[in-house]
Amino acid sequence: MLRIEHVYWLIAIFLLFSAWRNLRERQLARAAFWLLLGALFAGGDEVLAQQKAGNPWPAQLAGCMVIALALLAPLLRRQPHPETASAEARMASALRLGHKLFVPALLIPLVTLLVALLGAHLAIGHVALFAKPQMTLTGLGLACVVALLAAARVAQAPPHQGLAEGRRLLDAIGWTALLPLLLAALGEVFTQSGVGADIAALASMLLPEGNAFMCLLVFAFGMVLFTVIMGNAFAAFPVMMAGIGLPLLVQRYGAHPAILGSMGMLCGYCGTLLTPMAADYNLVPAALLELRNPYGVIRAQAWSAAAIFVVTFITMWLLVFH
Repeated sequence: MLRIEHVYWLIAIFLLFSAWRNLRERQLARAAFWLLLGALFAGGDEVLAQQKAGNPWPAQLAGCMVIALALLAPLLRRQPHPETASAEARMASALRLGHKLFVPALLIPLVTLLVALLGAHLAIGHVALFAKPQMTLTGLGLACVVALLAAARVAQAPPHQGLAEGRRLLDAIGWTALLPLLLAALGEVFTQSGVGADIAALASMLLPEGNAFMCLLVFAFGMVLFTVIMGNAFAAFPVMMAGIGLPLLVQRYGAHPAILGSMGMLCGYCGTLLTPMAADYNLVPAALLELRNPYGVIRAQAWSAAAIFVVTFITMWLLVFH
């Protein structure tokens, strides 16, 4: 049975491979960074099991490793490895392969979708192929492996070349590869610490009574602001819905919850376009393209974000209370 833990182990193997290659090249800071991260991915289940058994030391050790990652991150200067082939060779390969290059990329969403839809019904005998918890993420991990093998077949190259290229891109991205994990943790911290309840109390105290428009405007801007802080609208959504969306807009003013939720998320996505915290969207492309300005992607998206927000808010105001 495939479980999400198997995906974590695959990630750990790749990170340890990257650490080993950097160690051979005497890139000690990078090697230590990926080694620590790989160890955390590999030992996460054991840390959780020991904590449930009442042994706090593994969790404390993991915390020290996270602090070490933060200390090592400034040492990871952006020094991309040289391309493994010349520009002429890459162009000739691209012309030879043509649209076949899209096959591995399209396999990732296709396989993930198939596992999400059909994984619960797939079994060998009485043994299910996929564990139900986090089946979609398990499917995503399987899809990446399938795409790697497909890419090797399409390009007529050995699979280990794909691992080498992946390691080269990982080193080029550097510590920003961790931001999605950190931001997901930040969203959970905000939710568990009761930030939503504090926002609800503050909004009730400051917003004028009976003014649904102002309440909706604060909700929309709040989605943008918290997304800018957290880098992810999914992390901002529970905070703003718990603080303003449900207690004020839905329960007090009768807003339609489905419209409020869907269009509120779209407001949050406007914040995604404006923040370096959304590293996988805004900083990683700049690093891979080696732009002179690391915030060039954000600058190019700013006016689009403002226009989308205005149109979304006006549409939400016209629809959410009717």
